[in-house]
Amino acid sequence: MVIPDTMAVVEIRSFGAASNLSMGERPVPSPSKDQVLVRVAAAGVNRADLMQRQGHYPPPPGASDVLGLEVSGTVTGVGSNVSSWAVGDRVCGLVTGGGYAQYCVIPEVQCLPVPEGVDLIAAAALPEAAFTVWTNVFERGRLKKGETILVHGGSSGIGTTAIQLACLSGARVFATAGLSVKCDKCEQLGADLAVNYRDEDFVEVIDRVTEGRGVDVILDLVGGAYLQRNLESLAVEGRLVLIGLMGGIRAEVNLATVMSRRLIITGSTLRSRSVEEKGTIAAAVRKHVWPHVAEKRFIPVVDRKFSLMDASAAHTRMEASAHIGKLLLVT
Repeated sequence: MVIPDTMAVVEIRSFGAASNLSMGERPVPSPSKDQVLVRVAAAGVNRADLMQRQGHYPPPPGASDVLGLEVSGTVTGVGSNVSSWAVGDRVCGLVTGGGYAQYCVIPEVQCLPVPEGVDLIAAAALPEAAFTVWTNVFERGRLKKGETILVHGGSSGIGTTAIQLACLSGARVFATAGLSVKCDKCEQLGADLAVNYRDEDFVEVIDRVTEGRGVDVILDLVGGAYLQRNLESLAVEGRLVLIGLMGGIRAEVNLATVMSRRLIITGSTLRSRSVEEKGTIAAAVRKHVWPHVAEKRFIPVVDRKFSLMDASAAHTRMEASAHIGKLLLVT
């Protein structure tokens, strides 16, 4: 494959509004000995991208300042130590930055094959959500068959993934969302019940539908504003897994609730983890999640596709919470 010297990228002119994004030109990156170079077909849009654009989430040391944490595409070059991939392979993968571009380098161990039958562009909707849900719901949250889980933000990319994978694990699933159409989608994906948090108190609903028991696991991207209410919705030995802070970074907690119910509060971020850690998660995702994708038991929900030059419109749609599922930028 002929690889050009330069490529189009989305750049942040200055921190702030979505309109501050613009097209730029950068040199095509060269893969290190343990990386592959991918001609990007599409990149996923995530809230972390919005935070970085606003100046609140700087890239880790050594990472590209270009937005984008997940891509799909075709391998066009490989490093000297790479043995798992060859030029022409269709892959998707997790990156620490650089996804909003025509070319992107990805550590070998953070790549996954595009499952048979999955469109190359749609595959960009898989990595971030699959990695996040697997490590937080099933590793940290230890969700298992017969248990119950409450997924906040059930209509998001993470939420639609969590609902499907939790159902496939044999768990009973509840979700929250802010519009009736979003609640309907959560239930279509397998949730027993989706609560419109604008109309009902999820604590009261969970108490009612579980007959006072509570749920075993809560996956929460809200944070501070929901913390005490989440604790009140957990069963004895319940696990609260925090993956977002949309509702703030601080909260007052009644510790007696934690002690009396023997609760576990945990959480994680993905971007700052080492390549080795992400490689371990990738291997687990390939083993446990990819068969569901290949057999179409789990289908990523794609809300809308934008061209790379329309990244600002994609960000605007996400900021308005108008989407259901993933937003993609197509190169």
